[in-house]
Amino acid sequence: MARDDSLLPSHIPDWASGAVYQIVVPSYMDSNGDGWGDLPGLISRLDYLQWLGVSALWLSPIYPSPLLDMGYDVADYTDVNPRFGTLADIDRLLEEAHRRDIHILLDFVPNHTSHEHPWFKESKACRDNPRRDWYLWRDPAPDGGPPNNWTNQFEQSDWTLDEATGQYYMHSFMPEQPDLNWWNPEVRATMFDVLRFWLKRGVDGFRIDAMVHLYKDPLLRDNPPAEDSSPEKWPAWNMLPAFSQDVGGLQEIVRELCGVVSEYPERIFIGENHLPPERLPLYYCSGLTHPSNSQLLDLEWDAIHVRRMIDRYEGFLTADQWPNWILGSHDNQRVAGHLGLERARVAAMMQLTLRGTPIMYYGEEIGMHNADIQPDLERDQLALRMPGRGRGRDFQRTPMQWSGEANAGFTHGKPWLPVADDFEHTNVEQQRDDPRRILNLYRRLLALRKEHDALRIGRYIPDVLDKRALVYVRQADAERVLVVLNFTEKPIEITPRAGGGRLLISSYLDREGDYVGAKLSLRANEGVAIELD
Repeated sequence: MARDDSLLPSHIPDWASGAVYQIVVPSYMDSNGDGWGDLPGLISRLDYLQWLGVSALWLSPIYPSPLLDMGYDVADYTDVNPRFGTLADIDRLLEEAHRRDIHILLDFVPNHTSHEHPWFKESKACRDNPRRDWYLWRDPAPDGGPPNNWTNQFEQSDWTLDEATGQYYMHSFMPEQPDLNWWNPEVRATMFDVLRFWLKRGVDGFRIDAMVHLYKDPLLRDNPPAEDSSPEKWPAWNMLPAFSQDVGGLQEIVRELCGVVSEYPERIFIGENHLPPERLPLYYCSGLTHPSNSQLLDLEWDAIHVRRMIDRYEGFLTADQWPNWILGSHDNQRVAGHLGLERARVAAMMQLTLRGTPIMYYGEEIGMHNADIQPDLERDQLALRMPGRGRGRDFQRTPMQWSGEANAGFTHGKPWLPVADDFEHTNVEQQRDDPRRILNLYRRLLALRKEHDALRIGRYIPDVLDKRALVYVRQADAERVLVVLNFTEKPIEITPRAGGGRLLISSYLDREGDYVGAKLSLRANEGVAIELD
């Protein structure tokens, strides 16, 4: 019997049809009272994650680091930061997670290292050092300035002059994060061995940080101005990154990275990018199972707009290309803070019923909001280095809210970031036994994905186009599930083409099992899933 093209592509592990849960390790659970989350703390919460029903955990960088950029400034790729634990702790995490059928993904940061990495210290020592070419060094421009006009999010040049050697080095982000030279075959081989080091330990895959930055234009040409440039915008947004991101040659590097991961079965790769949907298929390959789809970050809450984004993304994918959906992350607003809690419930139903892998951000399942961080408590360099101009990202990285106890049950010490003010009534302990809170909505939706192949691996079939609601069907073989999401603050009546059936769930969590006919009545901000006749 031929395989239905709606089912999971053959190179995607079955577990990857479940939800990936992103964890900021410093903010998840502190085991020793130093105020920083750590691996033993995470291990102590695995029973909760198993109860919730997620299939995999994506961990923020756990490597030795100065932690200027939450660990994305790596000083050693093959060890664990003592603040978070030890290699023995990561081994124990893998063992305990796998025993609960939970998979572990590490954040792989191949574009840049910390300026404290031994490789960069050697590279910076002198022009003829063997590791000089491991980073991007160039002579000044004829006027003595940077080699080109590339500019980063900190409103500064991508180039910093090293007075001692008279050359500039490149950094796509902070000067303390020098970019590796991926034109150099020694760099590639070494970074491939980093992947093998962790894969041999049993890691189930990686999320590739800043993937689109890896390969740059060999001629280092100036980026052209953006069509919509203006003095009010950050300099980086006033230019089109034609020669510094998503450059020809990058796809070959991604294929090579995929080749390493595909040496080990049942592994996945999530590649970070912020590209339009028509570019994403170029980065699918055996191994890179999930070029990340960022279209719904900071979501514009409009049913027609969202429908068009979903249909457009689906339209660019072939049967062998598996989608993914991200609503929040460590770099973006929290969903409940951005949309409000009622809409966040509908957004959760959308994310967990669309075709593809949902990538959840920790705390979304209890409706955590953007926290209010006072300036003297900020940690994010984006805010500290651009006072009055840059808004930091600390507000969505605050500690997980486990209970109404001091510091939300996260730590017995002083947390590295303050806990959000709403922790006494927004926490796991309070919501776990309340059948109608958002935590149990997430849990029920994750369970339904496992119970119904239509929701887990079925085709996406758009239904009626309606400015008030998002309507679609998921189908696997004969099983069909209709999803209807009211995007408005008012009750509506809608008649989907798919017909009626048995109600599986309402986002209100107060009715299921009822038979509903072809004409469907929805309350304000209500989503429903219906098993069709």
